Amino acid sequence: MKIQQLTHTTSSVSLQIDEWHLLPHQHWGVFSTHSHGSSLLVQLLSGNLAPQAGVICESPERIGCVSLQEQQKLLDIELAKEDTDFMDHIDYGTTVEALIVEAGCDRDELEVLLDKTDLQALRLRGFRQLSTGETRRLMLARALATKPEMLILDEPYTGLDIKHRQHLSELLNELAQKIRLVIVTSREDELPEFITHIALFDESSLSQTMTRDEWLNHPLLEQMKALSEARSEALVELMAAEQKTDQYPNPRVEMKDVSVEYVDANIFTGVNWSIEAGQHWQVRGPNGCGKSTLLGLIMGDHPQCYSNDITVLGMKRGSGETIWDVKKHIGVVSSALHLQYRVDCSALDVLCSGFYDSIGLYQQPSAKEVKLAKQWLALLEMSELERAGFRSLDYGRQRLLLIGRALIKQPALLILDEPYQGLDFINRKLVYHALNRIASTHLTQLLYVTHYEEDALEAIDHFVDFVAQDDPTAGYQVNIYQA
Repeated sequence: MKIQQLTHTTSSVSLQIDEWHLLPHQHWGVFSTHSHGSSLLVQLLSGNLAPQAGVICESPERIGCVSLQEQQKLLDIELAKEDTDFMDHIDYGTTVEALIVEAGCDRDELEVLLDKTDLQALRLRGFRQLSTGETRRLMLARALATKPEMLILDEPYTGLDIKHRQHLSELLNELAQKIRLVIVTSREDELPEFITHIALFDESSLSQTMTRDEWLNHPLLEQMKALSEARSEALVELMAAEQKTDQYPNPRVEMKDVSVEYVDANIFTGVNWSIEAGQHWQVRGPNGCGKSTLLGLIMGDHPQCYSNDITVLGMKRGSGETIWDVKKHIGVVSSALHLQYRVDCSALDVLCSGFYDSIGLYQQPSAKEVKLAKQWLALLEMSELERAGFRSLDYGRQRLLLIGRALIKQPALLILDEPYQGLDFINRKLVYHALNRIASTHLTQLLYVTHYEEDALEAIDHFVDFVAQDDPTAGYQVNIYQA
């Protein structure tokens, strides 16, 4: 593949590549320090988008792609096909097995692909029943079903637990012997050993190409870490300036003998968990264990919250409170919310919607709220995109807005389920440092989920761990403790 004099500009991002040759014997890592053009680059490389100027030639005939954009497209298709209103049961979407076959997999090869991506146990599960990590594995299986000559993976480890990150690394090492791989990542430790060359992107262009050895000794990462720490201090100062008086009851959350079970299996049983004022918690466990389900019980998004003994911010579930009575005091960042935020309101309105916990903005915000939202836009380096539609923005900027939306109202509880997904290096470090400071200064209380050990926050010393039991039908054992 050869790229020459390429330029492409959208309403929110520009990309420029003077010259870049991806030769057949090379495996490339693409690293963005502070770029919002990664998703645009993936679309251009995969052939899903033609460049406005310049040429991309000598491309392989079949190019597979695993990206957050492809995942969003599949969700949109599945939502359009939903038939719950016309059925006597909930429609969870097309099964994993059918989605892989639909992508072009022969029935004879299906078992091999299910094994390679560890999806055998999920083959009959509907698309909307999958966790973030399980969905990522499905997207990889669909890409491999096309028998690609080149495979482009945009943040391939996102959402995967430790076991499945290791499994993916082994699979990629195997694939590297047969096909060309291009891996786009913002994490410096997620470039596999088989990567031969690195393409380094700055804010809007390809700035350098180099060998792997040259990259390992590059000074840029330390410079970017220092810059992100300075910006995180500004974010914390903005929150501290608007800090509210704590008027919430203690404990913040109380669960008594809570269980979640479905027709075919238990998720967990007998959970007794109390979140006291001032405590920050991290929830840990493998993909599909029930972490998001546990958080959904707190937010009121899971239907079984009303059949359990759960009190959130002094309001007992099922006692007459509405979902909104509780949600207006909670800030949320999650992959599920990101996928659900399908309205195309402006960037400014997305931030303002945080005051009302709505998806889209349906009330007139006050002058004070608009002023604060504009301060957040400036902090996120998005002032020029104030009127840009949410869905016209790249995934990373969308995620930044949703983080700002959760923080802007100074919530009593801040629920963060894999918050860094889609962020470039500097913005990931920005959010990480800011969350650590927010927790240590008690600007709000955190319930935090991440699969990365290096993302653990120093200010968190309370943990909920999901542990698999010998009998898989018994669900997961939930251990709750202070370190």
